[in-house]
Amino acid sequence: MERMCGYQADNIGLKVKSYILQLLNYSVIQLFNYSIIHTSQLPDMEVIYEDNHLIAVNKNCHEIVQGDKTGDIPLSDLLKVWLKEKYTKPGDVYIGVAHRLDRPVTGVVLFAKTSTALTRINEMFRSGTIQKTYWAISKNHPDNAEGELNHWLIRNEKQNKSIAFDTEKPGAQQAILYYRVISKSDRYCLFEIDLKTGRHHQIRAQLAKIGCPVKGDLKYGAERSNPNGGISLHARRIAFVHPVSQHRVEIIAPVPDETLWKALTENLSPASLSYKT
Repeated sequence: MERMCGYQADNIGLKVKSYILQLLNYSVIQLFNYSIIHTSQLPDMEVIYEDNHLIAVNKNCHEIVQGDKTGDIPLSDLLKVWLKEKYTKPGDVYIGVAHRLDRPVTGVVLFAKTSTALTRINEMFRSGTIQKTYWAISKNHPDNAEGELNHWLIRNEKQNKSIAFDTEKPGAQQAILYYRVISKSDRYCLFEIDLKTGRHHQIRAQLAKIGCPVKGDLKYGAERSNPNGGISLHARRIAFVHPVSQHRVEIIAPVPDETLWKALTENLSPASLSYKT
């Protein structure tokens, strides 16, 4: 019972927002063939936006957006069950993956509930018309409190890692972001990051390049891991013109319920942000 869906439960008495399934609530379990998922298997998902065409979840650091080689149940499939139960749908439920977050990253993930919405939202991501704002905690403070980072990234498929270079290299992709330090303490600082491009591990690689690896991100040079196994990178906000209604939509994901996140964000004023909360 300690190891289920690829996770090790450190303390079975804790309420873990993950795919640690509760054995007492159902009788039939299919871990690797989950064509039938009982509602009792649903994790404590935090749905933060929904309309007829789109739905958004505040992802935790254990959840995966789409199925991968681990065999763990992804949010895309769990949302189908959630919607089917909520609306008592007799047939199949459509969920399209519009974008992804790395597994250890938290924050807003947007899904499409119709194929029309998926086609249009995918094009909006490709064209860069969707605004994405991230928050990241680092133990190190940058030389400048704000600025633009412009690097060239080369992806190492074997290591699942991207390396940032100051100058263009063969096979590299340009990566641009703008950052501001919006809060700090004696030991940590909080970055607000606006992505101008969307590259593999872009924020993680670029912050590491300037000597400010994301807290808990061992892959990119952090001193130690976070207790929950995640990293302190949070997809805080996504804003766009709705692909069907054409109304302006802004979705803000609450930060993780952790002491450090609370300490660095509780006194933030709207004036200190690039957007209004």
